[in-house]
Amino acid sequence: MEVVEGTATVADVDEFVERLGAIGDEYGVAVQAFDARYVVDRAHLERAVELADRAFERGEGIARDRAVEILLYAAGRRQINRALAMGVGEGESAVVAVVHDPTGNGDEGAPATAVAELLEPDETLGQYDEALVREFFEIGDTELDATSGDLADLVRERVALLTVER
Repeated sequence: MEVVEGTATVADVDEFVERLGAIGDEYGVAVQAFDARYVVDRAHLERAVELADRAFERGEGIARDRAVEILLYAAGRRQINRALAMGVGEGESAVVAVVHDPTGNGDEGAPATAVAELLEPDETLGQYDEALVREFFEIGDTELDATSGDLADLVRERVALLTVER
């Protein structure tokens, strides 16, 4: 899995998503872009990719498209329309994109470079909006106080729990 960070200026979300999909199709990889405000760290994305791959291998995927499956796991949601809140929106925004070759045979470097060409380079991973993340993942003070972990730990738990909620 490669992670590409940067700032995107998106005039048309559908067109931007189509460009990412075309890169994925050209190289035989899954490409998914996220609004960086929702992504707590690299481990958040790694776990989502791992679980999406496992679901596909078992024939238990929620979505037909691996990139969408990665989005669902990263969001900890079964409903695509609810998970899309983590996606890229119109205007200028910080973006974290995942480029993943599920076969492990290809080179993720070339497609990652193609995705990077759609962005202005910037460090965005881990620069999440705590209030937005807490609201999106429904993590309150009581839950945070009851654990020895931090917000990132609880988000990764939500990602893992998607498999249990089937």
